[in-house]
Amino acid sequence: MATMLSRTVSLAESLCRLNTPKILACKTNLTKQPVRNLNVHEHISYSLLNEAGVPTPKFGVAKTADEAAKLAANLKTKDIVLKAQVLAGGRGKGHFKGTNVSGVKMCETPEEAKSLASHMLGKLLITKQTGEAGRICNAVMVTQRMFPRKEYYLAVMMERAFGGPVIIASSQGGVNIEEVAATNPNAIMYEPIDINKGITKEQAERIITKLGLDNVKDYISNIILNLYQMFLKKDALLLEVNPLAEDINGNYFALDCKCRFDDNAEFRQKELFSLRDWSQEDPKEVEAAKFDLNYIALDGNIGCMVNGAGLAMATMDIIKLHGGEPANFLDVGGGASASAVKEAFKIITSDSRVHALLVNIFGGIMRCDVIAEGIIAATKELSLKIPVVVRLQGTNVDEAKALIANAGLKIVPIDDLDEAARVAVKLSTIVKLAQSENLSVNFEIPAIS
Repeated sequence: MATMLSRTVSLAESLCRLNTPKILACKTNLTKQPVRNLNVHEHISYSLLNEAGVPTPKFGVAKTADEAAKLAANLKTKDIVLKAQVLAGGRGKGHFKGTNVSGVKMCETPEEAKSLASHMLGKLLITKQTGEAGRICNAVMVTQRMFPRKEYYLAVMMERAFGGPVIIASSQGGVNIEEVAATNPNAIMYEPIDINKGITKEQAERIITKLGLDNVKDYISNIILNLYQMFLKKDALLLEVNPLAEDINGNYFALDCKCRFDDNAEFRQKELFSLRDWSQEDPKEVEAAKFDLNYIALDGNIGCMVNGAGLAMATMDIIKLHGGEPANFLDVGGGASASAVKEAFKIITSDSRVHALLVNIFGGIMRCDVIAEGIIAATKELSLKIPVVVRLQGTNVDEAKALIANAGLKIVPIDDLDEAARVAVKLSTIVKLAQSENLSVNFEIPAIS
């Protein structure tokens, strides 16, 4: 199942956006690319890197405080790091709810590791990406602390402006790479890769020279080639190593790696996709996935049900054009059943911020009468108090209109999308005002001509 929006953007994607003129100058064909896909925990990234031949520090994963102590003892070092396994950026600067414990902590003994793990496991980590709600930590990674002498940045990603994969590299890696990108863009290099030919020796050498690592050319070349092969083998959209660090002994390790994989490749990557951590995702998105529906939460008060990514974008744009704000959108795709549409309604309206619902379906493979049946069933079952504006066009639209007209429910049918959006915005405003005064609203539904 491929969904359509991402609420978090990787640094590699940000770097590409910051260098749009350079990207657009690249004369390649554009490729279609989903932008919200499987994201995995750091310990899974480490395992995948090791499997691919990219070195990482020693590590283990603990789900209890006692396990954390045992793993810390096995490291046989006083330089121990505990990292909360939460899918959110800024863990080190975040904190667990009700404490001052951050998501990344250093310690020296197994006893300290046990104490810290007890303050992390089962608790909510709050970062700039999670908001005040936080996100549950069900595991901690226990690893050896490294002392980098130099930090580099290395990423492989699919970028539509390059028409395929691109390797992004910088000799100024680490936590301040975003500042480097903004203040010194020349410190970051982009090496587009021909997806058919793969990365060449010359390209790898160009990257190594840019990084200033000619003295360890063969070693770094292997890391680059192995990372790219992992990118292909695992159907990745993003592998972002930051930092790739040189330690005091002249060895190089990937200290952190953000991985994102193409949902469309799930049929090829069943083992990988079985590692998806549903506890890190919006419960409504999880529920939608059970019915092969795509749900994205937003910040407004108008729920949107659509079929197709393009129609979703257009629907949200026209809502905003009329002064409204979408609260969410749910894409029913091209083959949803009436029961799936009913579940879609349940998911959308479970958000208490939704004051009106706009259904915008252009029936092709997806039949309008099936949508209508689902809408009617959901409206009856849920005893909806909020107004539902429905705009249907396409296959079996006349049958759909007849079903809605004969249902005798408070569903507002409108053929014109612009008018439907305008009405949805007006109705949501009325409901919001009424609720603020603890009043109920009764809508008269016009007859269909």
